[in-house]
Amino acid sequence: MAYKALDYYLIEDLLTEEERMVRDTVREFVTDNLMPIIEECNRTARFPMELIPKAAGLGLLGAPYPEEYGCANLNAIAYGLINQELERGDSGLRSFVSVQTGLVMYPIFSYGTEEQKKYWLPKLASGEKIGCYGLTEPDFGSNPGGMLTRAEDKGDHYLLNGSKAWITNGTIADVAVVWAKLDGEVRGFLVEKGREGFEAPEIKNKFSLRASVTSDLIFQDVRIPKENILPGVKGLKGPLSCLTQARYGIAWGAMGAAMAVYDEVLSYGKSRIQFDRPIAGFQLVQNKLVWMATEITKGQLLVYRLAQLKDAKRMRPQHVSLAKRNNVGAALEIARVGRDILGANGISNEYQTFRHMNNLESVNTYEGTFDIHTLIIGEDLTGIAAYT
Repeated sequence: MAYKALDYYLIEDLLTEEERMVRDTVREFVTDNLMPIIEECNRTARFPMELIPKAAGLGLLGAPYPEEYGCANLNAIAYGLINQELERGDSGLRSFVSVQTGLVMYPIFSYGTEEQKKYWLPKLASGEKIGCYGLTEPDFGSNPGGMLTRAEDKGDHYLLNGSKAWITNGTIADVAVVWAKLDGEVRGFLVEKGREGFEAPEIKNKFSLRASVTSDLIFQDVRIPKENILPGVKGLKGPLSCLTQARYGIAWGAMGAAMAVYDEVLSYGKSRIQFDRPIAGFQLVQNKLVWMATEITKGQLLVYRLAQLKDAKRMRPQHVSLAKRNNVGAALEIARVGRDILGANGISNEYQTFRHMNNLESVNTYEGTFDIHTLIIGEDLTGIAAYT
């Protein structure tokens, strides 16, 4: 059956014609190009590289940035809807776009030189180049300030040593935005593929995000030209501001996954007959469907308002933490409840719910875990940090 997106509070009426057009274009792209192959990609742990040129051709890479850099210059609502519709298909494709746009293009646009922007942004927007983002380390995830990766100033170049872990796009990336400590201060560096001493082995045998490339980054005496440093930021503000951009897209994307699950299990509930009636006619199943619809509607309204704040330049990182925490947590529970409604059929890849559930387990962890976002919001509300 054709996908029918839940819009219980008529949010459609709040969208501009351009925002609707963007959403419908991406929805059609996902339906026609991703849905026919996503189960095969998930089974074989293959990222659909063939979709990158098509996604780039639609302006999905770097969508919020200015046209002078080859980007679509879309507002925050339209960009959010892109993430929603991509994750309706699969978290892996949305992750690719989120990394390219929010974690690679954003620091270059915000903190790079004009030369860096003119060289990299058009190539990243067109899909000619792929980027990845190196912050998380094997021993430092939620505490990025403890990173061990170091850069040394050698006069005419920097020397980079260290490693990063759980890096989306790492193995296929042409450039990595890498955060390392230089003289004790966190700085950003552009590290191109092929530099001697730089390796990006892929992490295999994942249960989650199987249609996504996840890698380690290893740096052993990698020479970095002086012009490859991002000069516009020092300290953790740099990497954390990038995470804010990525988390924004995730908050929208999680609702896309939840909407896909709801649509599937609602249809299933109406057609699955037990005790001579559709299971959707039983009170327990209706209770679950109503709860799912309510959480999706709440999440949709949350990100719509977040987008308004973003466009008005009033959005704070704590606002994004609340949306990421709520929407991903709700989407994961919706997928679990949806699997329950599907019964034994829910573990078959004839249905997409289990795939979304597995993916959301990772989405709930990366870009700040549910618990870390709880502490971020808690500190904002009370003024008391509870990290230590």
